[in-house]
Amino acid sequence: MTGGFEPSYRMPAEWEKHEATWLSWPKNETTFPGEVLEEVRTSYVEMIDALTPGEEVYVLVDDEKAERDASSRLRSIRNVKFYRAKTEDVWIRDYGPIFVRNRNQGSPITATKWIFNAWGRKYDDLLQDNENGLVIALLASNAVQTRVVLEGGSIDVNGNGTLLTTKQCLLNKNRNPGLSAGEIEKMLDRFLGAGHVIWLGQGIEGDDTDGHVDDIARFVGESKVICMIDEQSSANQKVLEANFRSLKSSADESGLKLEVVPIHMPRRKIADHEGNRLPASYANFYIGNATVLVPVFDDVNDAKALELIASEFQDRKTLGINCEALVSGFGTIHCVTQQQPA
Repeated sequence: MTGGFEPSYRMPAEWEKHEATWLSWPKNETTFPGEVLEEVRTSYVEMIDALTPGEEVYVLVDDEKAERDASSRLRSIRNVKFYRAKTEDVWIRDYGPIFVRNRNQGSPITATKWIFNAWGRKYDDLLQDNENGLVIALLASNAVQTRVVLEGGSIDVNGNGTLLTTKQCLLNKNRNPGLSAGEIEKMLDRFLGAGHVIWLGQGIEGDDTDGHVDDIARFVGESKVICMIDEQSSANQKVLEANFRSLKSSADESGLKLEVVPIHMPRRKIADHEGNRLPASYANFYIGNATVLVPVFDDVNDAKALELIASEFQDRKTLGINCEALVSGFGTIHCVTQQQPA
């Protein structure tokens, strides 16, 4: 941007029409060791097959061999495009660009590229994906660099100017220590058109991203959100209760109070082999043009979560994808997808 001119961008809500969904084909055996990787690839096939009737799916693959492997597993490669661009891992929501529209009618989609520092430099081996995210942005459309650390999973928008996030993540000293909350809000408004920010508190236990909001609360309408709640005995109970109360007292950009729909977390503790809780949350769903993909965990609360989410998107099919393997990498469906608006 030059000459002091700042384009007026708007990040569309996820339910607005997509041109495509971006994914990165899983291959990192540190994240998904042994047989887990094959289980994750099976989940990917289910996701791609479910999305392609409604939109194109762009899949990043390292090379020709990976492309052949991925395409051979799919029911059909119609509406699937492969891009050979080496990435370190699958978390494209966080290292990939965030696509926005210019408010000037007829202007192209722009890819805003934020700095990915591997969630506060927790995983230095994944820092390469910061550069890879810029490659994706350039492949996709016009690109603009923000020079601010931010991951896509840390925000959620209603498309009209209201954004959800958490203090634990965006105000964390391991992200942008030189920026105040007010300065961060200005950047969110400048590049995403989010002039009204709702700050929640903390994220769920087991989340290594410092409280990404897409495991906690999500917009399902312009002034309607779903919010995760938990059983009284859970380590997440107090944190989620505080977020729920905060949302109940919040309003959208026009001053209209939010309608808040509670959804219970999985009842059983989803844990790794050492017994550490994993961030298994139904809030990590993804809204495609024709299908809403919801993570499920072979839990007694799966069916009710699917029912509640489906009731918010009656114009689309709602499909549960088993994510017991995928969540072992500390994320599920929303974390591995990124929408490109039409």
